[in-house]
Amino acid sequence: MSAARPSFQSFSAGLLAAIVGFASSFAIVIQGLNATGATPAEATSGLMALSISMGLCAVVASLWTKIPVSIAWSTPGAALLASAGAVDGGFAAAVGAFLVCAVLIILAGLIRPFGRAVAAIPSPLANAMLAGVLFGLCLAPVRAVGEMPVYALAVILTWAVAVRFARLYAVPLAMVVTFGIAFLTGGSLSLAETPLISKPIVILPVFTFEAFVSIALPLFIVTMASQNIPGIAVLRAFGYQPNSSSLFTLSGVFSLLSAPFGGHAVNLAAITAAMCAGEDAHKDPAARYWAAVFAGVIYVLFGLFAGLVMAFVAATPGILIEAVAGLALLGALAFSIGEATKEAETRDSAIITFAITASGVSFFGVSGAFWGLLAGGAFMALMRFRKQT
Repeated sequence: MSAARPSFQSFSAGLLAAIVGFASSFAIVIQGLNATGATPAEATSGLMALSISMGLCAVVASLWTKIPVSIAWSTPGAALLASAGAVDGGFAAAVGAFLVCAVLIILAGLIRPFGRAVAAIPSPLANAMLAGVLFGLCLAPVRAVGEMPVYALAVILTWAVAVRFARLYAVPLAMVVTFGIAFLTGGSLSLAETPLISKPIVILPVFTFEAFVSIALPLFIVTMASQNIPGIAVLRAFGYQPNSSSLFTLSGVFSLLSAPFGGHAVNLAAITAAMCAGEDAHKDPAARYWAAVFAGVIYVLFGLFAGLVMAFVAATPGILIEAVAGLALLGALAFSIGEATKEAETRDSAIITFAITASGVSFFGVSGAFWGLLAGGAFMALMRFRKQT
């Protein structure tokens, strides 16, 4: 058998990557869509569209390039939606922002100067903005302990023990315990009324300046800086030479396809990319792309049954879902804070960006993420100008 053919090893690696990618962050996606005004049916449609889009994108990209291109939904982007909240125009305006973000991602791939300009955004500021977005969400486990101490501590303890002994399964196990608590405490789980195959809903977009500045632009920045660019770096770390422009464009196209159904953005993955590109996926690096293909197929299946996931979520106390989402984001928060503050020269600018973003304030209907990035950039420019004069 040719080494480039799929194997059980590549299938198992793809299965694990899909389970980890979906289970570790779908609560964040749901929380983000709900925060922007999506109804339960629209949130289900968004979850379905994202899962199917990232699955198909992974299959197409991996078979086309023969590289293990793992695709994920934008978890930082979902966290941004949760912190930004609803804008004038409701979820329809958010969908309009999703479409604009997708077009920007496509342009970043097609127009090299534009892509280089995005990559030139100072890393400390991008990471500080992301940390500010994540900070409030990561407080959810503490709030959960205040509201439901016994149940929240059970979820947190499960997560902590799993982090120690099986880190990849920490968030999925915490979610299983959360659903178990909902079942044992009489949560209103009604699977009989839930369609086996979910139905997509088309949301007619509304385009507003507020949604562009508060959602589209920050979503584009965090998706590129926290997902697409690191995703390329992971592949290169494993010895692959991906065409970043083509992959950015492809992810933008699939983001564009998912947006009318409520999906915010899909992009290159980082964590699951390492799972599909490593030795556990196949002994031959030339055959590891099959792991990403299998992961994509499984994502599509998950998307078709998104309604079942939403039924479990609806039966579970919201604060516990938020707690699991917060636990899932702790690692990203720690990493982004570390990256934002590691250089003394840019530390003050990063802290300004973080503080304004984390404050949650908005001016003229524009969220703190934009103002934080703007203020941090202005202060950084001022400090550099002072040194030159």
